[in-house]
Amino acid sequence: MGNRLSKIYTRTGDDGTTGLGDGKRVAKDSARVAAYGTVDETNSAIGLVIAHEIPEDVRGVLTEIQHELFDLGGELCIPGSAALDDADITRLEQRLDGFNEHLPALKDFILPGGGPAAAACHLARTICRRAEREVVTLSHHDAVRPEAIRYLNRLSDLLFVLARVLARASGHGEVLWRHERRKRG
Repeated sequence: MGNRLSKIYTRTGDDGTTGLGDGKRVAKDSARVAAYGTVDETNSAIGLVIAHEIPEDVRGVLTEIQHELFDLGGELCIPGSAALDDADITRLEQRLDGFNEHLPALKDFILPGGGPAAAACHLARTICRRAEREVVTLSHHDAVRPEAIRYLNRLSDLLFVLARVLARASGHGEVLWRHERRKRG
């Protein structure tokens, strides 16, 4: 393992810059910092899901994903590095298919909700979608491996399916969008 943080504040960021993993200093509002920062937000939101009472199989998958997101954040923080690969994306797809297999087919849109854990998972999904957008933005003017974008895309799909699983497991059920609730005329 690299250096341990013995002092949390350094004052080096007081000028509005931050250090990347390769030592280069960039503005804190740069596209790269926004991208890995939003990946970090996704990881924190998943931690919120894990803090709830959830099935152990879901907990195990989400904990492993937290490690992968930390790896992805490192990849984005160190330009030119690679942490995730096609096998990580394939594993997400397999998990997604496995959880989705036991759910009824969707006939309506689902609103975020379905109990505290499911709602937290929907929040994690939307933050993950934002992380994906931030990484795409970064890719327009700096090198980003396509695996990073594909990973986040698959992860948001998996989080949607897991929110459905959690809504059912909690007994709250899914909250369906009632598109006919308003009179047209």
